[in-house]
Amino acid sequence: MTTPYPFTAVVGQDDLRLALLLNAVSPQVGGVLVRGEKGTAKSTAVRALSALMPTLNVVSGCRFSCDPGSPDPACPDGPHEPGAGAERPARMVELPVGASEDRLVGALDIERALAEGVKAFEPGLLADAHRGILYVDEVNLLHDHLVDLLLDAAAMGASYVEREGVSVRHAARFLLVGTMNPEEGELRPQLLDRFGLTVEVAASREPDQRVEVVRRRLAYDDDPAAFAARWAGEEAAVRARIVAARELLPQVRLGDGALRQIAATCAAFEVDGMRADIVMARTATALAAWAGRTDVLAEDVRQAALLALPHRRRRNPFDAPGLDEDKLDETLEQFGDSPDDDSDPDPDGPGGPGGGGGQPPQDGPEGNGDTPAQPEAGDSGEPQPSGAGAGEQSAVRASAPFRTKVLSVPGLGEGAAGRRSRARTEHGRTIGARRPRGTLTKLHLAATVQAAAPHQRARGRSGPGLVVRRDDLRQAAREGREGNLVLFVVDASGSMAARQRMSAVKGAVLSLLLDAYQRRDKVGLVTFRGKDAQVALPPTSSVDAAAARLESLPTGGRTPLAAGLLKAHEVLRVERLRDPARRALVVVVTDGRATDKGAARSASGRGGGRATGGTEPVALAGRTARLFAAEGVASVVVDCESGPVRLGLAGQLAGELGGTAVALDELRADSIAGLVRDVQGTSRRAA
Repeated sequence: MTTPYPFTAVVGQDDLRLALLLNAVSPQVGGVLVRGEKGTAKSTAVRALSALMPTLNVVSGCRFSCDPGSPDPACPDGPHEPGAGAERPARMVELPVGASEDRLVGALDIERALAEGVKAFEPGLLADAHRGILYVDEVNLLHDHLVDLLLDAAAMGASYVEREGVSVRHAARFLLVGTMNPEEGELRPQLLDRFGLTVEVAASREPDQRVEVVRRRLAYDDDPAAFAARWAGEEAAVRARIVAARELLPQVRLGDGALRQIAATCAAFEVDGMRADIVMARTATALAAWAGRTDVLAEDVRQAALLALPHRRRRNPFDAPGLDEDKLDETLEQFGDSPDDDSDPDPDGPGGPGGGGGQPPQDGPEGNGDTPAQPEAGDSGEPQPSGAGAGEQSAVRASAPFRTKVLSVPGLGEGAAGRRSRARTEHGRTIGARRPRGTLTKLHLAATVQAAAPHQRARGRSGPGLVVRRDDLRQAAREGREGNLVLFVVDASGSMAARQRMSAVKGAVLSLLLDAYQRRDKVGLVTFRGKDAQVALPPTSSVDAAAARLESLPTGGRTPLAAGLLKAHEVLRVERLRDPARRALVVVVTDGRATDKGAARSASGRGGGRATGGTEPVALAGRTARLFAAEGVASVVVDCESGPVRLGLAGQLAGELGGTAVALDELRADSIAGLVRDVQGTSRRAA
């Protein structure tokens, strides 16, 4: 077995370590969501936590980790008689992003259930994680149906598995820990709120601290066992402190003054619901126990707010999580005049500054309490305006987003689960039956009985039970919704540069991005202006990254429409190789004007400038658009043309693309009813 990296050897990341330790002290806090860039020890710290968790007493032979002191009466391996058990370490179970439903909740043997009436159940990851840690790396990429199952289990403390009327229930109480890189997409609001605490992590910008990270990692890779032995004393000390804090926790007093501060803070920051108040109360109590105190102080309430509220402040996916600390301090001071806060703890005691104030133990040169530096403003990686030609204007802000019409891809796909276009999925309404291609997941009972019925006499059926063979089983074919790749091709040329007009265009694209977020799509952004086109954002699940690119988009110069379409075609070609099952929807935002051939001159002709040297820009754009129509790519053109005289070029472009045109002011869902429901009719994609 691989020796895990010691928890106490993680350099810096004080907030991350504190949040994990508080959940180890009080699992009722509700878990931790760790947000941050890649390579910041997120997974390392989480995996190291399991070694610090107190051991469990379990019923011998029980696959569901029942407590021998109070065994679960509904345990599938039960009933268990109360008595002595066996000790084992707490488990840390990892849920892969691509796991199946059966792997998460467990599987029932339908063949035995039908033929013998036996509930043969194979436990899943939720059973393994009971009374331990359930860790989801890249939790923001988890499929929707797994998220729903995870939410149900976390809320009820139990998992239910049902297959055609046969059901099994078992306890599933676990510490939920998730890590994510926000660049790859945000988390569903329902799951976001289920995490008690959240922390933001970033790599330190301090050279000394980075040197220490590298030094320790190299030492660990050279000899993991020897490295772990060097930190065994610190690990034992933290483990003992967790046990002591757990024993002290029931004695911690949460007074009315601290409760008023908690309620006032949640109200001041306008968080939804009451879960934040409850999580803050439990976190503040755990902080006091961790610091060795029996009274909750204002400093505990403040730290609890910094951990429990930032992710609950988001109002839409484009809002960055965070908390105004000045406002927090004002609120705590305003509601801090209470007898509960009059005590003056010993400054060198466990609750004072000398005792860490609830911080995890510090060790080595990194134990200076420095908070990892945040990236500089210019390090965001966003494209900067590049002198694209005369007449360039600075970026303008987008107008307020609105609810848009539903745009979808025609036909029936088989892509990733989502909420946009029709698709064959594991979840949805039943439309037929088929033989299972692998493990049976959704039984079509009527089709199975129909397949088995003609063979009952030949199989020697003598009793009431149906004699079912594996060849008789039929999988339910279901139709649901899939997520698509929505590729935006945005005209940023001089003809779109009027400030009021570009603000409306950005507002429309922002609205479509919000719709893409809600429908679980991937998004990409191609812009064109001046002499060429560029991929402002490669296809990603992070719609807030697309919104940031859009917000900083400058305008000006000529209109290389053909170059923009050709660049989009290349993006789709590459993405089709990476994810062939995900269908694309191309949204072209333009007035249809073309005043420059741009980079499309040589690329589309594939023979140099002579092939298209005499071609007008509008004609060249039409020729490029026909590439999409020939491949059956679904498309829609958002017509941004305005003014009393209109040329209708956007509608002409939509015809060449084989798609649909919709005016910018008709994109709203509350405009002409039924204007855009599906991109259909002219698309040549086969259903």
